[in-house]
Amino acid sequence: MYQLADRAVEYAQKAISADKAGDYETAVKYYKIAVDFLTKYLMLYPDAPLADFYKELIGKYKQRITYLEKIMAEKPREDLSTGSNSPVSPGGHVDPSAFEVLTPEQRSKKTFEDLVDLESVKRALKRTVIYPVKDPSLYPLGWPKGILLFGPPGCGKTEITIALANEVKAVLINVSPATVVSKWLGDTEKNVKALFTIGREYAFKGLPVIIFIDEVDALFQQYSVEVGGEKRGRNQFLIEMDGLTSKEHANIPLFVIGATNKPWNLDIGFIRRFERRIYVPPPNKEVRKQLFEHYTKKLAEKFVLEQIDYDKLADLTEGYSSSDIVSIVKEVQNNIVEEINEKGISPGNRKIKTEDFIEVISKHKPSIDARLLEVYKEWNKQYGTYSEE
Repeated sequence: MYQLADRAVEYAQKAISADKAGDYETAVKYYKIAVDFLTKYLMLYPDAPLADFYKELIGKYKQRITYLEKIMAEKPREDLSTGSNSPVSPGGHVDPSAFEVLTPEQRSKKTFEDLVDLESVKRALKRTVIYPVKDPSLYPLGWPKGILLFGPPGCGKTEITIALANEVKAVLINVSPATVVSKWLGDTEKNVKALFTIGREYAFKGLPVIIFIDEVDALFQQYSVEVGGEKRGRNQFLIEMDGLTSKEHANIPLFVIGATNKPWNLDIGFIRRFERRIYVPPPNKEVRKQLFEHYTKKLAEKFVLEQIDYDKLADLTEGYSSSDIVSIVKEVQNNIVEEINEKGISPGNRKIKTEDFIEVISKHKPSIDARLLEVYKEWNKQYGTYSEE
C-alpha cells in the first residue's frame, strides 16, 4: 500500500534538492514523477488516512511545476535565481507599502462592544494585550507577544482582531500567506524579516502594533517534505519571535496574532513561541439567539417583523457559526426583496415571520464540520493556555 507513497516522497525530496540548487529542469521532472506516484496512490486508496495530506502536496507540486516552467521560458538560465519580490531594496530599505498597514483611521471602527459574542475571548485579549498597552509599568516580568487564535471557520477570529486593534488604537499589519511566501528562492525569509522590521519601526515610535497573520497554518505547518524556502521562512519567523522577548524589544507594544482553522498542522516550534493560545469556539445557543436578535433588528428598520421565535431559531442552528447565522439573515432579506419585486407589493405589506427563517435554515447547512469540534476541544486541552468555564 505504501510503496507508491514512499516513491513519491523519494522523488519529491530529489525535486526539492534540485529546486534549491537552481536546477529547475531536473526539479520539474522529479516533481512530475512525485505527482504521478501520489495520483496513482489516491486512485487505489482514496480513503487512506493521509489522503487529504497527499492531495495538498499534489496541488503544491503542480503549482511549483507551473511556476518553474514559466520562469524557465521567460528567463535565461543564468538569471533564474536573481529575481526578487522582497520588500527589502538592495540598499536595505524596507517598503511599508509591500504589506497592508492599516491605521485606526483606515479600517472599520468596530470595537468589543459591537461584537455580540466571544466574551471569554475578549477577556483573554484584555489580559494579554489591552492591559499591558494601558500600563506597561505593571509588568516587570514582561507580557506575551505572541497570540494564536484557533477554532472553526466563521467564528470571528478576524473580527475580534480588528476590534482589538481599535480598542488599543493600534497599527494593524494584515498579512496573508501570499504576502509573505515568495516565488523566488530565498526571499520568503527576507519578507518575514521585513514584516517584523516594519512592525518594530512603528512600535519604537510608541504606537501599539498588531501583526495579524490569517491562515497562519499555510505558512508554518510542518510537512515531511518541503518546497522552496518554507523551512528557511519558518526559521526566520522563529528568530524574529524570539527577538521580541530580547531586552531591546521587551517593552515595545508589538504583538503578533496568528489565526488558524487547523492548529494541529502547526510546527511545534511555532506553537511554543505563541504564549497565549486561545480557542475561538462556535456560538452556543444563547449567543446564536443574540445574533439572530441583533441582525433582525436591522431588518426591522425597513420591514415589519412579526413575533419571531428566536429560541426556536437558535435550536435549529446547533453547530452553525456566527458567519452562518449572518448569511441566513441576509438570505431571508434577499427572499423578501425578491418577493416584493416579483409581486409588486409594498414592503409594509410583507411581514417577516419565523417561518421565513426556518425555510432558509432548512436549505443552509452549517459550515462547521461537527466531527472536528471534538478535535478542537482536544487540541485546546493539550495546547490551549486560556479557558473560561
